[in-house]
Amino acid sequence: MASSPYRAPRLLIVPGLRDSGPTHWQTWLQQQYRDARRVVQRDFSNPDLLRWAERIHSTLDHAGEGEWIAVAHSFGCLALARHLADHPDSPIRQVLFVAPAEPDKFGLAELLPHHGLGRPSTLIASQNDPWMSASSALRWAHRWGSNFSNLGPVGHINSEAGFGPFPLAKRWVDAARERAAREHRPAHASFQEWSFAI
Repeated sequence: MASSPYRAPRLLIVPGLRDSGPTHWQTWLQQQYRDARRVVQRDFSNPDLLRWAERIHSTLDHAGEGEWIAVAHSFGCLALARHLADHPDSPIRQVLFVAPAEPDKFGLAELLPHHGLGRPSTLIASQNDPWMSASSALRWAHRWGSNFSNLGPVGHINSEAGFGPFPLAKRWVDAARERAAREHRPAHASFQEWSFAI
C-alpha cells in the first residue's frame, strides 16, 4: 500500500491581547505562507487563559489532520503553553514563543505548566519588554525546556516597537519546516534520487 504524500507542517499564528493588527509582524508572517491559520479568539480583549487555550484546540480540530508549527505572541504564548499541557498529543510539533506576557500580571502562574512541553520550542524575549522582564522570560524558558534568545532593548516585539516584517521569525519557521521534512525523508535515497550520478 502506497504511503500518503508528505505534507509540510502548517503555520499556526497565536496572537495576544487585542489580536495582531495589519502592521504587526504576526500578520506579515501569516501572509508568507498560503496554508497558515490564525487562532481567532471570541473576545481578544478578555485574557481568559482556559478559554483561549481551548480555542487553540478547536482551531486545530477544525483545520483537519496534519502537523503544525505554532508561533505565539504575548498572552498568546500563555494560552499556547496551557494548550500543550492540556493536550500532550497536540499536532503542534514545534513552537516559537515571542515576548510572552508575565503570568503574574494576570494571576495565572499556577495555571501554566512548570515543566517541559514535550516538543522543541524557542522563546524570544527582550531586555526592556514592559510585559515581562528578561529574567522572568529566561525562567519560563527553562521551565518549558525552550531555547532562549534575548534580542536586547527592543520593547514588546510588536508593531509599536517597530516590528512589522520580522525576518527572524520567518527563518525560524522555514528551518522548522525543513527539519520536519528531513525527519520524514527515508533513510536511503530512492533510485530516482541517485539516477543523476549514472
